[in-house]
Amino acid sequence: MTFHINRASRTLLACVALLSSIRIGAAPVPLVTSPQVQSPTRVLFVGNSYFYYGDSVHNHVRRLLIASDPALEESIRFKSATIGGAALAHHNVEHLTRPGQLGIAEPFQLVVLAGGSGEPLSERRRAQFREKAIEFSKVIAERGGKVALYMTHVFVKPHKDVHPDNLRLTEELYVATGNEVGALVIPVGLAFDEAYRRRPDIKLHKEFDGTHPDLIGTYLAACTVYASVYGRSPVGNAYTYYGRIDQDTATFLQQVAWDTVKKFYSRRQN
Repeated sequence: MTFHINRASRTLLACVALLSSIRIGAAPVPLVTSPQVQSPTRVLFVGNSYFYYGDSVHNHVRRLLIASDPALEESIRFKSATIGGAALAHHNVEHLTRPGQLGIAEPFQLVVLAGGSGEPLSERRRAQFREKAIEFSKVIAERGGKVALYMTHVFVKPHKDVHPDNLRLTEELYVATGNEVGALVIPVGLAFDEAYRRRPDIKLHKEFDGTHPDLIGTYLAACTVYASVYGRSPVGNAYTYYGRIDQDTATFLQQVAWDTVKKFYSRRQN
């Protein structure tokens, strides 16, 4: 189904998005709070190195899905288009989502978009992210798909740009933009923050740079994507990267992902 939004409607949506993201003693509220596609099997991930570190988020999501429902294995068609260090604007989504372009004849049911790690941290880059999210959402909708925005995790030490406001800025950008374009927001950044709160000594980032995810960070991200996109709890899922992630850690990360997703989508505006 194709839809068009006129100028007045878009202005209204922008106002709703802005109001939903204003903090008055409360966190920003996502307007889309449940999966928009029932068990999607054709999914495209568009992002950067945050996706491809640790054997790629899309691979782990696929394996979690198969572990929960082996009958889906033959029908799953996941693709990941990544550019190291890329902002959202660096991607050619019109090209990537064209049916048949990536070897899949049918349109993608869901496209997961991630911006660069620094995009929420300046006014200019926030504006560019919003502009491209609106543009790309139109293209994806015209091809019959839905959009999800992957809220990135934030820097930790020793990264030079660590700042207490980074998570707030990231969360507000993704929620406001997601609300404006009608996208599901996947709260990966909040899941990282929650995992560190519960286990301060856990290592979700690469220790040498404080930005890229380590294997268990990628696994946590994948569990959060799985819980958000499929509306299913990852807790108890048998997939542990073929035993490379110990059971205690896997169970902990699964629980953090599920708790974060439930809390995020149950927010209410004051």
